[in-house]
Amino acid sequence: MNNESTELSADSVRRPHDQEPSELYASFMKSGWLPTEREDLAPLEVVTYAYSRRQILSSQFKGVRLLIHAGGLKVRAFDTDYNYRPDSAFAYYSGVQGADSTADAVLVLEPNGDSHLTYLYMNPRSTRDTEAFYRDSRYGELWVGRRFTLKEAKDTYQIDTRHLNELKTLLSDSTKTLTLEDEVLAVFASEQRLCKDEYEIREMQRAVDATALGFCDVISAIPAAIETPRGERVLDAAFYGRARILGNDLGYNTIVGAGSHACVLHWIRNDGDVRRGDLVLIDAGVELESFYTADITRTFPVDGKFSPSQRALYMLVYEAQLAGFAAIKPGALFSDINKASQEVLAKGLADMGVLTVSAEESLRPEVGLHRRWTLHGVSHHLGLDVHDCGKARAENYRDAVLREGMVLTVEPGLYIQPDDELFAPEYRGIGIRIEDDVLVTADGYLNLSENIPRHPDDIEKWMKRILGN
Repeated sequence: MNNESTELSADSVRRPHDQEPSELYASFMKSGWLPTEREDLAPLEVVTYAYSRRQILSSQFKGVRLLIHAGGLKVRAFDTDYNYRPDSAFAYYSGVQGADSTADAVLVLEPNGDSHLTYLYMNPRSTRDTEAFYRDSRYGELWVGRRFTLKEAKDTYQIDTRHLNELKTLLSDSTKTLTLEDEVLAVFASEQRLCKDEYEIREMQRAVDATALGFCDVISAIPAAIETPRGERVLDAAFYGRARILGNDLGYNTIVGAGSHACVLHWIRNDGDVRRGDLVLIDAGVELESFYTADITRTFPVDGKFSPSQRALYMLVYEAQLAGFAAIKPGALFSDINKASQEVLAKGLADMGVLTVSAEESLRPEVGLHRRWTLHGVSHHLGLDVHDCGKARAENYRDAVLREGMVLTVEPGLYIQPDDELFAPEYRGIGIRIEDDVLVTADGYLNLSENIPRHPDDIEKWMKRILGN
């Protein structure tokens, strides 16, 4: 086998090929193939940005070898795997994208004086002169499709590539080495992503635009959802189709909460009926081939028109979101977004007579009675992960000052449980959330999802335009 081969492993070879092939069969399988080398590959747009990111990383860890693992395949059912998606830090620093991302790859930053040399260790294509291409069920080309050769990967990502089998030799010396299992590297890699570069912002706008089309598909599917048992699944499937057509996958499991299911924050069973007169809450995002995702929530009246009680609660959430938007600017605190939205929600709940204390009293951290219906904070970072930069330190996240280039969600909500006697019957079982993706700019913010209707009047017009009723 040449150096483009993939070694066979016991757990990656299906039973029909446990037996060694005869020399005649092996020779036959290696013969009669046309050349299929790719000469049309050009560097991806992301490579210059990935290079700059690695330079920043390198400057922080001089003299230290850094290993950033892509992660491996995970078995779903005996000899089938879940769809593969690489680790976000690996994607960020390597620029590897979509279907060409290689499971088990390792990005290595090798010390070289005051800087580093970068290598991508990977399992390359199993070429036709190897047995792996027809015997290896995990990586073999006849089983899972074509992968890049080492040269093709180098041409695409502009990183020197080496066979994964060579990594053990590299690691045999005493050079100090850090991986993402080491907190200092994991924290730095997370915090470096807090402010997005130009490429990331463009990708996130594309993810939002694709998500907008997914919501149009959801609206189109509402009549079928009404007529179909477990209609939430109809809406779930409609959005999933758009995510797979325009992107890599879903950014996260879609939440489709019809009726009182909208009051369950992480409702992903999506097995309820969609009934006329109810609202349906959809929390969904398309993940692109670059692995950047949107995170949008809209709440729709199944009949296309909000009832008076639904509209009253919806407008309270809408005004809370506007207050959250207004709090966003460089120099403000990340926590100011939540504070501004919660003030509106608490006052609205007090005006409705369901609080036993004043709004001001409820807003005291040790009181917080309004949180019975608001439940969650209204913002988080967004990017390669739907809850991006999750390993950042509190002082650089929850307690941080907002900076230009940060991308955040603003997502206030109200959730009135169906058995909540503090509310009048017409409000019970209503769950509403409105969520948009916002870029912090030099002088304020830009709502990346501004073109996805969110005012109740605009929601009704949107649905009428699509459904024609």
